[in-house]
Amino acid sequence: MKLKKGDEIEVIAGKDRGKRGKITVVLAKEDKVIVDGVNIMKKHLKAGRDGSAGERIEKSFPVHVSNVMLVCPHTGKPTRVGYALEGGEKVRVSRRSGKSI
Repeated sequence: MKLKKGDEIEVIAGKDRGKRGKITVVLAKEDKVIVDGVNIMKKHLKAGRDGSAGERIEKSFPVHVSNVMLVCPHTGKPTRVGYALEGGEKVRVSRRSGKSI
């Protein structure tokens, strides 16, 4: 997977198209990411035995990686990710600007 925790992404498909946010969790086996402020749904929690009341909380749910695109830190626009060798190390490269990420 070419995306990592902390990357800024833009949603390119779905109900949240155009929204931007930072990746908080990467679910590599499922090819999904959880992004702050994107794909927010309400989750209902039951009341606890200790007397705590039930409630509805808003939570960010996973988004498939095919529906998001990395934002290039140099241009501020969505870009594809490539790889290059720099000094014997494999680094991610922005396809839009050609600079390392």
